[in-house]
Amino acid sequence: MTVRVLVVEDEALAAEAHAEYTRRVPGFEVAGVARSAGEAVRQLNGDPGIDLILLDLHLPDGHGLGLLQRLRAAGHLCDVIAVTSARDSEVVRRAVAQGVVLYLLKPFSFATFRTKLEQYAAYRARLGEGSTEVVQDDVDQLMGTLRSRGSSADLPKGMSAESLRQVTEALRTASGSLSATQVAETIGASRVTARRYLEHLARDGLVDRAQRYGGTGRPEVEYTWRR
Repeated sequence: MTVRVLVVEDEALAAEAHAEYTRRVPGFEVAGVARSAGEAVRQLNGDPGIDLILLDLHLPDGHGLGLLQRLRAAGHLCDVIAVTSARDSEVVRRAVAQGVVLYLLKPFSFATFRTKLEQYAAYRARLGEGSTEVVQDDVDQLMGTLRSRGSSADLPKGMSAESLRQVTEALRTASGSLSATQVAETIGASRVTARRYLEHLARDGLVDRAQRYGGTGRPEVEYTWRR
């Protein structure tokens, strides 16, 4: 059975990327894209057949967990995967307490995204197997399908999760745009290495690229984290 997905993401490029990623995973289809909490509520009220929400936690009209609380109170029981850059442990704890089945941290590759959706699909398939009654081993196996972890193997060959984290942190904490040279100096890597990670983030819609003019020589590309 096809899983119908609502993408809730306020950033246009990220929303498009997440929707396109979803379409590329067999067994999933995009039921809609919402750019705010209010729009998400309207779409869910108008389409009771949505199975899964990919939920950004930073929305222009409220926190994603506030939206989730409203949905649960209104009787919407669709599953939720948090797709967010929020790394605060208290936010993670609250997300789990409110029934978020998986937590996907930005930035991520398509391979990581696909792995999460495949984990969720395996969970749904196992949930629908057999009788309505379960024993302890059934429950353990069911929950285990949601707890398997991805690895740095999900990233393009030659890239590591730790280096990606360092590049991401350098951009997120910068007061403005950074060039590949500046990022390389910050993380202690070569310019070529830094640029590879920056381009990876740009392809995922998490970073803006622009030409930096001034001085002599060819203009540099500057990168800005999409806030």
